[in-house]
Amino acid sequence: MHGYQLQRELSEQLGGLWRVSYGSLYPSLRRLERDGAISSQAGAASGARRKTVYAITEEGERLFLDLLQEPPQEGQTEDARFRVRVAFFRYLPPETRVRQLERRRQALEKRLTEITSHLRDPGTTDDYQRALLERARAATQADIAWLTDLIHTERQKYEITAPEGGRRRASATLRRKERTS
Repeated sequence: MHGYQLQRELSEQLGGLWRVSYGSLYPSLRRLERDGAISSQAGAASGARRKTVYAITEEGERLFLDLLQEPPQEGQTEDARFRVRVAFFRYLPPETRVRQLERRRQALEKRLTEITSHLRDPGTTDDYQRALLERARAATQADIAWLTDLIHTERQKYEITAPEGGRRRASATLRRKERTS
């Protein structure tokens, strides 16, 4: 695809949640080409300009899958990174998706514990600070519920079983559902 097509496709793939700007797209394309993740060639002329057409390489496909499977990091930037990963989850096997969802849920449960602890602190007397913490707690609880639902749906759809002992861990096994007609 050329840059305009790629920008439009990425915006659609990300569900309209993010708009990919040309100011970030083209420097990223140059970096990806330099790293061997994509190749480019001059395409057909459109008006007075020749459009550059980009294609993903085998190395780029490997890098893409590695990035999707990368363990979550700590911090606020992970929130956005996780949402981008979810937008491309269809490229991962179901078992890997469940593992990623469970890791994220675990990180959010830890965050919820920290937020709740701050709310119990008698030193948190500022009304605005408390309001922000309450908002963070509600958002985190909603995200945990959302992830729990996704995990449940994924497990049912692909018959992914949790190991013995109750809590679902990343070592789940996958069995595809047999379709009966």
